[in-house]
Amino acid sequence: MQNTVASKKESSASTAQSINATPFRRYLTLLAVKLLKRIRKSRGPVIFLSSKICVKCGGQVTLNEASTMQFVAQHTSIPVPRVYCAFKRKGRVYIVMERIQGEPIGAGWYKRSEESKAKLLEQLKRMIEEMRSITPPEGVGVAHVNGGPLYAPRLPGTYLHSGPFSTIQDFHSYLRFGIEAHPEHKPEISELISRQEKVRDPPVFTHGDLSSFNILVSGDEIVGIIDWETAGWYPSYWEYTSAWDVNPYNEFWRDEVGKFIQPMPEELEMERVRLEYFGDV
Repeated sequence: MQNTVASKKESSASTAQSINATPFRRYLTLLAVKLLKRIRKSRGPVIFLSSKICVKCGGQVTLNEASTMQFVAQHTSIPVPRVYCAFKRKGRVYIVMERIQGEPIGAGWYKRSEESKAKLLEQLKRMIEEMRSITPPEGVGVAHVNGGPLYAPRLPGTYLHSGPFSTIQDFHSYLRFGIEAHPEHKPEISELISRQEKVRDPPVFTHGDLSSFNILVSGDEIVGIIDWETAGWYPSYWEYTSAWDVNPYNEFWRDEVGKFIQPMPEELEMERVRLEYFGDV
């Protein structure tokens, strides 16, 4: 399972399978999506069928996301949408799942009391601890939960899928396009390579996109963690650096990330340098 460069074949690979995809459920799902798209304007991949059920569908939606939600539900107490049905048809994946009633944690964050914020952040901290307590399969490197390719839009390359990678060192080599240490490199690049080579902890289970938009709350309770498509086994710093690397509409979250994920300033600087010189998609 050696991987330092993701090939075109790997980019389209997927080991995930359909879930509860009986012909009748497929028919109902396709019919509902077709009818609702005519009635409702939807900008994103999620279509709400009712107050309790939604469908996530599209060419960039993956069956891996459905299998990951099932994995999380089986191994933790983290609230995730229940998957009712998932299948692929004509290049598009359809995931029929529970519609969790809640709002993004960032909505009204500044209006919350410090006590309310602390309660939510403590819940997130416990969820991260639960995720970290999951033992990876023997021999797995940096990979999706099932050991297959990662769905990783943040990673370099022309494909949305990368890997899997046998080791964290292979993963880091991929992130910097295979460049190795050399006396003529800029000092920052040499330091980046040195820091990456020092990461020796085993991969841990990681959500990979814990922005405030993907954490749903009701009152002072976290009722759902959504958007698991980027999840997998990653270096231990990846959760922190990916959550910190937010979009311009989510910058306030940077002040909160270190309160529920162990701050890793050296790794954050390492990622800053990587993104500056090698970028991401």
